[in-house]
Amino acid sequence: MKFDYARNDEQGNKFESRNPARPDECVGRYSEVTDRVVVDGMIEKARRAQAEWAKVPGVQRGDLLNSYLITVEQNVDRIAESITLEQGKTIVESRNEILKGCAEGRFIASEAARQQVQTIASARSDVRNLILHRPRGTIFAICPWNFPAMTPLRKLCPAIAFGNAMLIKPSQFTPAAAFMLAEIAEDFFPEGLLQVMPCPGRMASELVASARFDGVSFTGSVEIGRKVAEAAATSLVPAQLELGGKNAVIINDVIDLDSCLDQVFAASFQTSGQRCTSISRVIVKRDLHSAVVDGLAARVRKLSLGDGMAAGTGMGPLCHQEHWQSVRDMTAKAITEGAELIVGGDIDVLETCPGGYFYKATILNNADRSPTASREEIFGPVLSIMSYDSFDQALKLLNSTRFGLTSSLFSDSHCLIQRFLQESQHGMLHVNNGTVPDVNMPFGGMKSSGVGSYSVGASVAAFYTVEQSAYLAW
Repeated sequence: MKFDYARNDEQGNKFESRNPARPDECVGRYSEVTDRVVVDGMIEKARRAQAEWAKVPGVQRGDLLNSYLITVEQNVDRIAESITLEQGKTIVESRNEILKGCAEGRFIASEAARQQVQTIASARSDVRNLILHRPRGTIFAICPWNFPAMTPLRKLCPAIAFGNAMLIKPSQFTPAAAFMLAEIAEDFFPEGLLQVMPCPGRMASELVASARFDGVSFTGSVEIGRKVAEAAATSLVPAQLELGGKNAVIINDVIDLDSCLDQVFAASFQTSGQRCTSISRVIVKRDLHSAVVDGLAARVRKLSLGDGMAAGTGMGPLCHQEHWQSVRDMTAKAITEGAELIVGGDIDVLETCPGGYFYKATILNNADRSPTASREEIFGPVLSIMSYDSFDQALKLLNSTRFGLTSSLFSDSHCLIQRFLQESQHGMLHVNNGTVPDVNMPFGGMKSSGVGSYSVGASVAAFYTVEQSAYLAW
């Protein structure tokens, strides 16, 4: 066992994390926080720390946050190992998610440091009007298992930069990274400002509904997101929701098809397709259809599955058994509905990783025949391809799901690019590149993909601060 965060002085169930490449291998041991007295103590501790932290000038908060992020980067190997052992992704991907999370954190630290009081003209000559922004308070962050470090960093960095406290509920499958981030924070911020609270899901919903927190930031599935939103509505606290996606790329007229397919392939199968921004649909012009199917299939056949800690592994296992079974079932259903299997579509048994949750990278053709392949989020290494004759048809397919997180267009036509930018119903739009966002851009979706951008941007400041109108008579 590599990571032991179980506490003997805490009541509640003890639970273990497992290596998805070798499920018999126990990776970490933890204590589930279920005692109401313990929970109340953690929240009260956070509130005391937040009251102290809010008095620190924004520039100084930004400096301390930057120093914290430098130390996180210095511990990148240790944190990355925990991610790969608990989540399954390759060690290269684990390192990159930490470094990207730190880069985003630096950007938001500078944004918070530059936050200004806005002066508004008054109709009264003896009155000066100001708009002030104060920290919101204590935030509850509910994090998923696919990005054990980057998602907490995307939440804690703006929270701390704008003067808030945060309690993080990590996934039961991947808690170690969150604990490590909180441990490092102890050297930079007031005691209790950042804490990890691995409580049961039911308790999390009850806490949100009880108005114990001043806001809740959730990343996860649409179904659980709705429950969080309902609980937040009960207590009238703001909810930041980053949910699912069924992201598509339209391939129209491109000069360099190989470069296009390289980007689509990477955006589809990194993290075994377990990214909310993963491309899971390819909508291709009919005269390019065969070339795109053949080109992507050739790339998939070269992809090596294996232990994420091993050098040369191209794709690791799925995170846990229940999800592994879900991907298998949904893919089988899509084929039954009429999608054509081109490559993959089955588990992969590796002698070096007995019992591992491996699933072969899969391509489904004529996916528009299958509602599952064309509209539902499988959240695995499954890429659905469909063709179109007119750009109107392509846009209709693009916008045909309940999701609206991210989309991409590969085209050399200025006219079609403008139509895509105007008509795509997605929060993040990419032209002639995959679906990987930059660290200084807002991250968020439309429709059932979420409410509000998070990480950076105006809506982030609006979530982590409270706007006040001040009228000063002189």
